[in-house]
Amino acid sequence: MFALLKLIQSIITTLHSDGTPGQVAAGMALGAALGLTPLLNVHNLIVVALILLLNVSFGGGMLGWALFVPVGFLLDPLSHAIGLQLLEAPSLRQLWTGWYNTPLIPYTNFNNSVVLGSVVGWLVLAVPIFFAARWGVARYRATLGARVQQSRLYKALTASKVYNVYRLFRPE
Repeated sequence: MFALLKLIQSIITTLHSDGTPGQVAAGMALGAALGLTPLLNVHNLIVVALILLLNVSFGGGMLGWALFVPVGFLLDPLSHAIGLQLLEAPSLRQLWTGWYNTPLIPYTNFNNSVVLGSVVGWLVLAVPIFFAARWGVARYRATLGARVQQSRLYKALTASKVYNVYRLFRPE
């Protein structure tokens, strides 16, 4: 119950934040990397660091992660096929061998076909995700944002005792 309430509140807060649509969209594009790729890999540490260090929306990053986790699972067979093609390409064999023999690169788990394919897929989709999210956030704020804030659900959510207790423990 609290997790769902927190997710809804996070989505609404992100969409109504002071951040520009570009900041929210950049956060969502980076968060999509967390959702589209297997989670426990070195590249995701880099993505989390970028979300924290760059001037992007942290809420947008978490929203992108939440939205793209199911998509990532659906795209796993395609990611495996892409990664397998790249790993088995004769022209790339020396690249993979060289990377595997360097000190830190093997920890990226690039030799796993799903990891490699999903990272390549995210790199291809990152720019379209950014532009679609920026357009969507700007459109939402221009058309639906005020109506959502006036809705009974939004008012009930922000006025509920559960929400007020949650706000007591939420750092601002």
